[in-house]
Amino acid sequence: MEQDLTFINEKIGEESRIIERILSEMEKVIVGQRSLLERMMIALLTSGHILLEGVPGLAKTLAVKTLAQVLDLDFCRIQFTPDLLPADLTGTLVFNPKTSEFLTRKGPIFTHLLLADEINRAPAKVQSALLEAMQELQVTIGETSHKIAWPFMVMATQNPIEQEGTYPLPEAQIDRFLLKVKITYPTKEEEKAIVNRMTSALPVEVGKVCSLEDIVRINKSYKMVYIDDKIKDYIINIVFATRFPEEAGLTKLKNLVQFGASPRASIYLTETAKAMAFVRRRGYVTPEDIKTIGRDVLRHRIILSYEAEAEELTTDDIITEIFNNIEVP
Repeated sequence: MEQDLTFINEKIGEESRIIERILSEMEKVIVGQRSLLERMMIALLTSGHILLEGVPGLAKTLAVKTLAQVLDLDFCRIQFTPDLLPADLTGTLVFNPKTSEFLTRKGPIFTHLLLADEINRAPAKVQSALLEAMQELQVTIGETSHKIAWPFMVMATQNPIEQEGTYPLPEAQIDRFLLKVKITYPTKEEEKAIVNRMTSALPVEVGKVCSLEDIVRINKSYKMVYIDDKIKDYIINIVFATRFPEEAGLTKLKNLVQFGASPRASIYLTETAKAMAFVRRRGYVTPEDIKTIGRDVLRHRIILSYEAEAEELTTDDIITEIFNNIEVP
């Protein structure tokens, strides 16, 4: 087993070099968002989607656009508004009077990287139009289902401060997102670097780092990362503690959590921990990987009770309590 682990570690170290090249190229444009960039790579590796929460002006659009340039992938941005229709997203059937036939006109969802900007600004009918594409990699227009080319990643954004006139995502839909990432303001040093870079007379340009074949290869390679059964048990214990906190010795959380994380959390936590190890150029998963990526996997899958909201607690507070009390293998 030790020999196998050594081989896996060497193989992963070799295969994951391209991740560092991608991140380094993106950091020519993006300042101080290393955590976000890593999570975008994790979502790409695991074929998942990201829900991003942050105030305007934190380079969310620029990050996805830069990733598309570095990977040489198609990119589309859709501004979600109250008057948006599902057909504006997916496409529709258009009647051709010359041939008396209906032709399919595909919408902007047919791309590799899709930025759904302020997703909670559009009504539920539009939000749900994303679900089939996110889950099945296809879109049904009329009676025909059309495949979406892989890789396909949705990065949806939400503004945490302005909730007037918004349509909160239903719990079942928010559960489809692999990660919910929160980004904050940059430091003074980072902001000075941003100002210098963005006001320079010479615009920063990024180059293509890898091909579609490279993306396919690393997508297969990360699955080689070894995860021990004890780590899997640790993941299960964390997820079960969100559902039955009293059984995990967290009695004080019993009345604070209305619903815990679904089985998707266990699956996604396992997959993202392997991807995190791959991004960090390691062939095995450690408990630290679980803690690093665990918040982003769990924070949108725990529904708090009215009591927790009255005490102004957040799901991050609950996750911190669980991580502090579940025994680490």
